[in-house]
Amino acid sequence: MTTATQAPSRRRKTGRSRAADTGPLRTIGVGFTWLFVAFNIAMLAWVALQGFRDTREIFDNPWGWPDNWTFDNFVTAWNAGNFGTAAFNSVVLTLSASVAIVALAAPAAYYLSRQDNRLTRSVTLLFILGLGVPVQVIIVPLFVMLARVGLTNSIFGLALVYMGVSMPFTVFLLTAFFRSLPGELEEAAALDGSTPVRTFWTIMLPLARGGLLTAFVLQLISNWNETVLALVLLQTTDRYTLPIALINFVQRQTYSGADWGGLFAGLVLVIIPVLLIYLWLGRRLTEGLTLGMGK
Repeated sequence: MTTATQAPSRRRKTGRSRAADTGPLRTIGVGFTWLFVAFNIAMLAWVALQGFRDTREIFDNPWGWPDNWTFDNFVTAWNAGNFGTAAFNSVVLTLSASVAIVALAAPAAYYLSRQDNRLTRSVTLLFILGLGVPVQVIIVPLFVMLARVGLTNSIFGLALVYMGVSMPFTVFLLTAFFRSLPGELEEAAALDGSTPVRTFWTIMLPLARGGLLTAFVLQLISNWNETVLALVLLQTTDRYTLPIALINFVQRQTYSGADWGGLFAGLVLVIIPVLLIYLWLGRRLTEGLTLGMGK
């Protein structure tokens, strides 16, 4: 009798869940999501098209197609805006800082995920509190400290700042991934005589490559687009990153006349590398984020 009464209730619950999955609210949400995606793709395509047009064409017909497909605007932005040097600085800074952040955060996150005591709980709490500190609050102290050790206007000094600012989020993210890995593997490795350090490098670290890749790509995108810290800590054009070179290029246009085609070309030069990275690793990034949230 109990089984007979439970079966219809289970069917009703299953039917309700399926109805909720295919209900009007979900349809509306999916529709708005795709509209937002389409809007962003359209804006990106529009910006890219304006990079092939001159200022007169843009003002005469902002939504038109280029009359002549030339790369003159990109050449102007690359040369006049000093984008070549800025691109090199951005690549060196972004890659070195992102690799160092993940390399330092991985052992810390592994230890915090495997040890549960007062010390690790306190350290984890400090990392969580670090997530809530705005960058604008620490700009002045950072500038003063770097100035005392001669690391202002330095790519190396800015990389150290990126590492310190990004460490709380990266450790917090990787801790979730290491906690999702089964502890039985470590026990088996210990029975075979493996040390904790060897177990981490040879077993646990390869298993967490999805989380490591996710953290690396997130830091890559964040460091590439970062503007506030670079604007404060870098003073000379030979040290500028691409976002700062773009700002400097815009400021120069206010005195020599606005070259909107060149400005749009500069925007494309800043956006395209990040877009290519995401198209290459976007699926793995999404899977890594989903796995981390699921655990």
